[in-house]
Amino acid sequence: MELSAAAFRFHRCAAPHLALSRSVATANPPSLWNRRVPPIAPLAVRLDRRDPLLLTGGRSRLFSSWLRESKKPAFSAVRAIRGEMEPAGSLSGKIAVASTVTILLAVLNRVLYKLALVPMKEYPFFLAQVTTFGYVAVYFFILYLRYSAGIVTKEMLALPKSQFIAIGFLEALGVASGMSAGAMLPGPAIPILSQTFLVWQLILSVLILGRKYSFIQVFGCLLVTAGVVISVASGANNGEFLSQVELLWPALMVASSAFQAAASILKEFVFIDGAKRLWGKPPDIFVVNSFGSGFQALFVFLLLPFLSNIRGIPFAELPAYLRSGAACFLNVGSLTKGCEGAPLLPLLFIAMNMAFNISLLNLVKMSSALVSSLAITLAVPLSIYILSLPLPYIPEGASLNVHFVVGAAILVLGLIIYNLPRSANQNYKSD
Repeated sequence: MELSAAAFRFHRCAAPHLALSRSVATANPPSLWNRRVPPIAPLAVRLDRRDPLLLTGGRSRLFSSWLRESKKPAFSAVRAIRGEMEPAGSLSGKIAVASTVTILLAVLNRVLYKLALVPMKEYPFFLAQVTTFGYVAVYFFILYLRYSAGIVTKEMLALPKSQFIAIGFLEALGVASGMSAGAMLPGPAIPILSQTFLVWQLILSVLILGRKYSFIQVFGCLLVTAGVVISVASGANNGEFLSQVELLWPALMVASSAFQAAASILKEFVFIDGAKRLWGKPPDIFVVNSFGSGFQALFVFLLLPFLSNIRGIPFAELPAYLRSGAACFLNVGSLTKGCEGAPLLPLLFIAMNMAFNISLLNLVKMSSALVSSLAITLAVPLSIYILSLPLPYIPEGASLNVHFVVGAAILVLGLIIYNLPRSANQNYKSD
């Protein structure tokens, strides 16, 4: 009786809203019904918080009791805004599959990059520019095909470009500062300092997206970071590899991670904000990929003289360097000594890197930027282990010490702790 009474009172409270929706439906053309209307759950939350005249005395307690139960839906409220009206179990299963695919592609991406540098060892800067500018053409071509097929709509293409400009600028800034610091830092320090990326994501997701994380989640993320640092630092010389380096360069590498973390959080914001603008349907990943990569390429092009000088290539000599790099990449001409394995290995890396980037952004769309970062973090020790084995073009293997095993174990423990089952209410608050 109590539940039915509460439901009856909710019907009375919601009746004006339902009547209004019926009048709007009859006043508008049938095409309106083709749009995906946002779920009613946010309306219930607004009634609970902002309409005290409807909720007084015993009716308030009855309605609040019913509403507390209704605020534990089968799907996350954030997912509902994104238009993903799926049960929590189904969505969690899809996220698990997408995470597994992303981890696999991340491992293959790292291994193939190492193999691609065998023929391109003299031209890593050329390979970086191919991936930066070549992807723009490929992404926009795929975007055009999806627009022609009706998957991408005009409304998606009309999303504010200021967000994509900010993403491109931050990513280009991250590349420039990372290359500047990388030129002055010893090899083992670079991947270790890059792990501050995860910490920056935690901080920025709270500041920009208003996320709330439990102590267990934060502790799990810190364990993941510590595990990667221990694994990667296993080859460092007694921990003194930063003792002779000015503080400016490690700080610049940390700043590079902050820029890239901010770009990843902004991509997640684009999906959430875009879903609000598009009646609950999130933007297509190729809209975000294409415009984000396009503006990144623009800013990298403007910074090209600076970046080439950092890599020890005077800007006046850059055209000749690019021609030599293209000859080595294609393995044609008379100056291709040492380019054995091209173009197969570089092309395999480019294809894998593109698939990895698409999979990563899809995981951001389905879950969050932090979840995607945790997934690819697991790929770090897996990649190190595979690269320690004898591989084609890299026949000499490497031995892994006990620090690597301990670090990998801590990393996996951190992932398990972060993903410990939580109540529906906690999931609702922290997403």
